[in-house]
Amino acid sequence: MTLDEFNRLSPSEARDALLACAHVTRWADAVAAGRPYASVDAAADAALAAADPWTDEEVDSALSRHPRIGERAQGDAADASMSRSEQSGVVTSDDDVQRRLAAGNRAYEERFGHVFLIRAAGRSAEEILEQLTERLGNDAGTERANAARNLREIAALRLKGMLVA
Repeated sequence: MTLDEFNRLSPSEARDALLACAHVTRWADAVAAGRPYASVDAAADAALAAADPWTDEEVDSALSRHPRIGERAQGDAADASMSRSEQSGVVTSDDDVQRRLAAGNRAYEERFGHVFLIRAAGRSAEEILEQLTERLGNDAGTERANAARNLREIAALRLKGMLVA
């Protein structure tokens, strides 16, 4: 949709559209309430600001909607479509990297209790695997902060991708 169309949506329509970017109602309501935006970048900046900080419950809600890195998001919903697009560089990687990503995902979830999350857009499977391996050495608090930071970045990038100037 265009930025102008987004600016003209009702608050509930805007919130629903934003929930595809990050499944956090308070965040979506705050970004929707900030309309009208003068530019897509201004909307993305507002999205980043509204997500800082997210509560643990909000991070959990957003994480619950993210597929594992290297797994194809299912469904026709906008958030699944966005995830498939973001992970396009991961899905095309070789079998060995895919196996190592799957093993790393399992190890990460066992260690931290949630999916490994990273802004995948523009990154290769090898880059993501390197980050996953490195982050397995972090403590739980550091990883919680990493997940929240990546969720903020993903939400803003998804909003920018959803809007056309």
